[in-house]
Amino acid sequence: MSEAVVGVDIGGTKTAAALVGPGGAVLARRQAATPARSGPAAVLETAARLAADLLDAAGPGPVGVGTAGTVDPATGSIRYATDSLPGWTGTPVVDALAGRLGRPVRVTNDVNAAALGECWAGAARGRRDVLLVAVGTGLGGAIVRDGRIETGARGAAGEVAHLPAPGAERLRCGCGRYGHLEAIASGTGLAAAYAEKTGSPVTGRAVADRAAAGDAAARQVLERAGAALGAALAGLVTLLDPQAVLVAGGAAEALLPAASSAYAAELPAGWADVPLRPAALGADAVVVGAARLALDEA
Repeated sequence: MSEAVVGVDIGGTKTAAALVGPGGAVLARRQAATPARSGPAAVLETAARLAADLLDAAGPGPVGVGTAGTVDPATGSIRYATDSLPGWTGTPVVDALAGRLGRPVRVTNDVNAAALGECWAGAARGRRDVLLVAVGTGLGGAIVRDGRIETGARGAAGEVAHLPAPGAERLRCGCGRYGHLEAIASGTGLAAAYAEKTGSPVTGRAVADRAAAGDAAARQVLERAGAALGAALAGLVTLLDPQAVLVAGGAAEALLPAASSAYAAELPAGWADVPLRPAALGADAVVVGAARLALDEA
């Protein structure tokens, strides 16, 4: 790639745009709070304004977008989104942003974009078959197959959140059912498990902090959650046969020690060379991956 590309990250709390150069280096950034409560039109206007501010320095190709929600791969519209972006379901992101920017637009889910970014310029650099799991308030996942996102029939391939998970039987998932991986191995899951054990309502981040400070109950919660995550990832490796597994997101660091132990214990010998690693790009992963998406589909 000889010219820079603009990548956009539309999230429930912030929207970011970046000018991304050869090799995935971020050359310039723009960021603003996402006006989620003002509706989809305001969200789109914010994303377009940030991207437009960088277009003069970019090449003539498409703009890439990673967004919260499930994206219909055929239309570039949002098939499903949570209440973090009210009214986002049904929004024609590709058409709406292309009209505002005067450029072609390519869009995918934000976790998918993060996986592309990590394969291009992060912890999976040079690998073309990767599983990424994002552990934040909830639990997201993405599959990169032969260098491209595996979308599935509905744009939701890689969503690991609703796999059955031992130890989560009494914990409620964000989907409303019980016993899923997200219900135990996510920020929300950590908070719920700690509250059940201690009666103390704290955030998932607070559980991690308390564990680091020596709180025995918090440590038990993290150990159980990490073990569930690691075992699930080992099983997914045998199904998907990736070259590497990455864990990203705010709760990743706290869960990785226990997850790594369980992963190593559960992984069959035929896949012993598939590493489990922390993601490397942090907050830039989505914009970098969105830029890669634009480049690949230019």
